[in-house]
Amino acid sequence: MQQFFNDLMKQDVKHFLSKHGFSKKSLNFYKRSGSLVYMFNFQKSHGNAADHFMFYVNCGIYAAELARIQSREVLAEPKEAECHFRARIEQIAKSVPDRFSITPDTNRDDLRMTLLSGLEAVIHFYDTMTEARSIVDYYTSSSSLHLSEESFHLLLQSDDTAAAKRYLTALQDKYGTEKRWAIFESKYKAIFDQYEVEFNPL
Repeated sequence: MQQFFNDLMKQDVKHFLSKHGFSKKSLNFYKRSGSLVYMFNFQKSHGNAADHFMFYVNCGIYAAELARIQSREVLAEPKEAECHFRARIEQIAKSVPDRFSITPDTNRDDLRMTLLSGLEAVIHFYDTMTEARSIVDYYTSSSSLHLSEESFHLLLQSDDTAAAKRYLTALQDKYGTEKRWAIFESKYKAIFDQYEVEFNPL
């Protein structure tokens, strides 16, 4: 099972992703475009055995602009956990399972086809994420707290006060009754004050 996984990586996956501009480093594949780094990470399950091998596919986008907002060093080959956008493949390619399982009974051609079609769907999604603002818009559109401070910085830096205030309103509506909201509100107000923007939702 391990050998099939190794062959799958070296032959099918590497060949497919290299055609789309990705380069391989260990179990990570990277593609740089402008200030963004797109990546795939293949994660082996900790419970693998000789007759049962499982792995996951993690997807990530790293934005140099957001790294600078975070006052962090800009990385050329970030780890998946260091990416600003993070998702498992099944969150983007809905027809793909949440994990891939290889057993003696696995139809290996079917597994290859499912995996490669999932990778292709993610690449199409990556094509829509062209800048740091794309990542911010992805999370702010669902009123997510992920990257919320960085999102306010980016929106206010670009003078998109209206978008920042819409996002603030959405977060307040969603989390305003929680005890932790006071902590977030204090952080957000400090950011608005930094850009001399009135801190009040729309």
